[in-house]
Amino acid sequence: MAFNKLRGKAEVPQQEENAKLSARQQLEAVYRAESRRILATLIRLLGDFELAEEAMHEAFAAATDQWEQAGVPANPRAWLVSTGRFKAIDHLRRRARFDASLTDIAERLYAEATDAEDKQNEDIEDDRLRLIFTCCHPSLSTEAQVALTLREICDLTTEEIARAFLASPSTVAQRIVRAKSKIRDARIPYEVPSESELPERLESVLHVIYLVFNEGYSASTGDSLTRSDLSAEAIRLGRLLVELLKSKGEASEAMGLLALMLLSDSRRAARTDMKGDLILLDAQDRSLWNKAQIEEGVQWVTKALSAQSIGTYSLQAAISAIHAEAPSAEATDWSEIIGLYTLLLRINPSPVVALNRAVAVAMRDGPQRGLEIIDGIFAEGELHSYHLAHSAKADMHRRLGQFEQARDAYQQALALAKQEPERRFLERRLEELAVSLKDV
Repeated sequence: MAFNKLRGKAEVPQQEENAKLSARQQLEAVYRAESRRILATLIRLLGDFELAEEAMHEAFAAATDQWEQAGVPANPRAWLVSTGRFKAIDHLRRRARFDASLTDIAERLYAEATDAEDKQNEDIEDDRLRLIFTCCHPSLSTEAQVALTLREICDLTTEEIARAFLASPSTVAQRIVRAKSKIRDARIPYEVPSESELPERLESVLHVIYLVFNEGYSASTGDSLTRSDLSAEAIRLGRLLVELLKSKGEASEAMGLLALMLLSDSRRAARTDMKGDLILLDAQDRSLWNKAQIEEGVQWVTKALSAQSIGTYSLQAAISAIHAEAPSAEATDWSEIIGLYTLLLRINPSPVVALNRAVAVAMRDGPQRGLEIIDGIFAEGELHSYHLAHSAKADMHRRLGQFEQARDAYQQALALAKQEPERRFLERRLEELAVSLKDV
């Protein structure tokens, strides 16, 4: 009996410790799942990036102590938003002793904070969408849009962004600071564009997400062909955008972009060998392709193509879907791909699209026809500084047995290529050609 009493007393501190551990674990889970949403709401309520970030961190610090003592609130996100808001107001009031202009701001925020919270609860789900459009505002440079999006929406550190884009942390930090200052000084509205503006503004958002994905899928420079963490962030952004745009009726191109990223990323494991060297599409082991991603990507592109208007990302996704579902390069429906590229050229008359169509034509009609189209692109003064254009031209010559012309084109491609796996691939091609030229 005495032992049971002692054991009961010993269990009380242990139970309290378990409760504290549980509160900490829940707080960490809330941070992982909700911190970007909380930040987005605080930016809307406070109208200032820096103030909102500081307020959010103070709110989580306060929760560390209070939740362990009083328990986790029924609505943790609302608690953190409210706490962060009042922490910011207190901060402004303290600073008002040195800057009287902050008094009016603090009192206005306090008056708004004491109003009924119903509207806040209605608006809170749209806050991330507002933040995406603010970070990708066309008045900001593309570099600033990318950096700000990765920092504020994806929660990547400045150092992580710098590593991903091979820039110095100080350069990235300056871009972010300048972007925030421009948003504040130009009073860029923190809002989802109007119905008439939404399609045009959405294009810049999709472009930023695609830039992030492309840097992860095929890094512009450096030792590695891919950066899977960056591709994953872009796909996560794409999912978020589709989710947030569904109610706006403008999700079709976001679905197309999400499909394109999923289908492209599904081939990641087969795109390099154990040494990190590049493997072209026709030589890839298709058993390594991610079947779940392909299935999901096909589902999204099917939905995107059912829309009244079809955009460039949806068409590119449709092309990727044909590649993804083909059992081999030879069994690929190249005529369908050529037709899609022809349609894409009408919407987006880009020399890169024309180049890709030429490669598809060469797969169906032979390298001579593909080479004629590529020579026509070069004759128009396009793509002379694009290494993949020279590489494609070299491949056509190689397949035709025109080894000297192939060597010259590969050398031009090598001179322009900056990514090490691509450079090694081109060097191997040149070595193979040297052997072929000796045998001629």
